[in-house]
Amino acid sequence: MLGAHLPEISEVFYRRLFAAVPALRTDLFNRANQHSRTQQQALASAVAAFAALLVTDEPTDIDAIMARIAAKHASLGVQAAHYEIVRTHLFAAVAEVLGDAVTPAVAAAWDEVYTLMANSLVEQESRLYDRAGVSAGRVWHTVVVAAREYDGAHATTLFLQPLDGEQLPAYLPGQYISVRVPLDDGTEQIRQYTLTGGRRPGEWALSVKRVPNGYVSPILADRVGAGERLVVSHPFGSLVIGADRAPLLLIAAGIGITNTIAALQYLLDHDPGRQVTVLQVDHSPYEHVRRIEFHHLVQRLPGARLHLRYTEFDGVHDDGRNPLSGITLPPNAQTYVCGPVDFMRAIRNQLVAAGIAPASVHFEAFAPGSWLGLEREHEPLS
Repeated sequence: MLGAHLPEISEVFYRRLFAAVPALRTDLFNRANQHSRTQQQALASAVAAFAALLVTDEPTDIDAIMARIAAKHASLGVQAAHYEIVRTHLFAAVAEVLGDAVTPAVAAAWDEVYTLMANSLVEQESRLYDRAGVSAGRVWHTVVVAAREYDGAHATTLFLQPLDGEQLPAYLPGQYISVRVPLDDGTEQIRQYTLTGGRRPGEWALSVKRVPNGYVSPILADRVGAGERLVVSHPFGSLVIGADRAPLLLIAAGIGITNTIAALQYLLDHDPGRQVTVLQVDHSPYEHVRRIEFHHLVQRLPGARLHLRYTEFDGVHDDGRNPLSGITLPPNAQTYVCGPVDFMRAIRNQLVAAGIAPASVHFEAFAPGSWLGLEREHEPLS
């Protein structure tokens, strides 16, 4: 009963939450996602998916989803108290939408679902803060922009250095940081960007693709210059390439290449002989972010094989649904995919159809709730 009304409940929940705590709307939650309703859809999907996964025979599904959400929350500095705020307004929304239909038994059952989900996330986030060596939620520090380079037709790369001789925290390939950006109206917005190595040891690089009518990306891409400071989080993220000797298959579309670059940089320093197949899908060479660096990294890895799909020229559909044709897929590879959700889902379906084990296919996506369901079976997209 409650599950069928989750989209409406989500709408009421966010209305109540933002009325009670306006700063969450302006400074924490992605305003573009609020306007497009994807934030509301994400909450409904998360609660429903968690409830469904509680009765599945595959508990690792819960682990994978919770790990991604916990990493995202840690990068935002979420604390245990936030979950009680959410509980208050979520169950008030349930009562408003369903009224007398919310019997004590129904309320108790869904409160248990929420409690299990919240406790799981709080425990995981606590461990992430401990590993990072920070107090719960105290993830923010200031860096300086050493340089800005326009990169491809629609992106900019910012090179970040520590202040006052400090060292930037270590990170693993595939992790990301949050960036807090002040807006002209005096509020802030937060976005996540994959971390890669910069031009010299101890330097970070972030590649930012401009989003039309975006709140944050135009500021970072065009207005933040050398010498300016940014408030960023500690690195977090669960999509980290394994250290075993299995072959790697790295697949990305567009700005998702930053995950591939981070992996290639790591391999060059720690495991240059590892077998790695790299596939990059872009609309054209002019939109290929960090193209020269990308080619140099592949060339320096003796076990790397590169496949490029420029959809403007080679007849592949613009949505990248047919990029695996002609590629020999290592049967025992660990696969890492980053890009738009439809692209990742299509890639997964093709890989599974080709005999790749579903458990070996890993994803990263930054859209709200976009990780939900990617590991589960889907019909091939037409």
